[in-house]
Amino acid sequence: MGRLESPLQTILKQRFYFLFEVLIIFIGIFLFMLIPSFLLPFLIDSKSVIFEPLYYLLRAVILIATIPLFLYLATLVMEKQRKKLILKEDISPSRNFLSLFKITKKNFKFQLLYGVLLLFLVFIPLDFFTYFFSPDMLSYTSVVLDPAGEFSLNSYFNENYSIFLFSIIIIPLCVAVYEESLVRGFFTNRGSDYVNEMSAVIITSFFFGLGHFAYVFGGPSLGLPIIFPIIWFLQTFFVGIILAMVVLRKHWIFPAIFAHTLNNVISSHSIWNYINGQNFSVMTIFIYIPLLVIGIILFIWQFSRIKESLSIGFKEFKTYFERDKTIEESSSDAIIRILLDFLFGLIIFLIGLATVY
Repeated sequence: MGRLESPLQTILKQRFYFLFEVLIIFIGIFLFMLIPSFLLPFLIDSKSVIFEPLYYLLRAVILIATIPLFLYLATLVMEKQRKKLILKEDISPSRNFLSLFKITKKNFKFQLLYGVLLLFLVFIPLDFFTYFFSPDMLSYTSVVLDPAGEFSLNSYFNENYSIFLFSIIIIPLCVAVYEESLVRGFFTNRGSDYVNEMSAVIITSFFFGLGHFAYVFGGPSLGLPIIFPIIWFLQTFFVGIILAMVVLRKHWIFPAIFAHTLNNVISSHSIWNYINGQNFSVMTIFIYIPLLVIGIILFIWQFSRIKESLSIGFKEFKTYFERDKTIEESSSDAIIRILLDFLFGLIIFLIGLATVY
């Protein structure tokens, strides 16, 4: 018999093999994203009203097609290692990814309910209180999105309301599909096959938060206070944890996409209004206060379901800081595991920054 691996060796091996699979997926995404990046400008004038919505639409469609294709290729490349490391029964990673998008007549109303609850109890309060207590956050966001930039893909914020409205019917949905499919659909869902579920949640939520913090490296944000990208990071890291836990528990991605999309639509209105000279009080009175009231009603109506979900969620989150008995972790191993999760989240972000961002 061979020498048994130490818990730390197991922890490292799981994460490195997952990282290798992530690299394969990133390469696939990079290659296929060349299509909208280089081909679309030759077919459609970049100043056209439909250019930006079509660009985001192509990115979302290409991503959903690319991930299962390169998951299949990664499975072939890593077949021997996969059998040794995968924590769960691993029949078809590609099929598992696509199954997240399945909506049936039986579960549609429950998926919709979870999406509504995520929107009204997580996204809307978080955005409102961020803008309310830090009103300069709107100014920061309107600058870093660079709607007036020569190569900006957010110029619709500088257009009249009819063009802006046409754009946000399509773009927020495409952005949500892209981000949720990549982060929760692939990273979290697939990562939980290699590492324990809460490690997958933390790794991918840290990646998600860093993706929004990364605006600090853009030209428009140079010279602006760093507190705003830090706030954005904390927001998205927190939301990422909640969305990842919901996706893993229910194996549904529609609620996350639904809530993410509508929140993008609402926050886009806040940014557009700010750019056009209206302060946040207009959005507060006519949009956020009515939505917060609806959220309170939903909270009371669904209190028992929310209480149960929170109880389960807190118990799952608590296990992250406990020793993993399946690999006989010591207390020091658990600390190293947690540190490694943040490190690997950073590594995945850096790889993504060089390829798909």
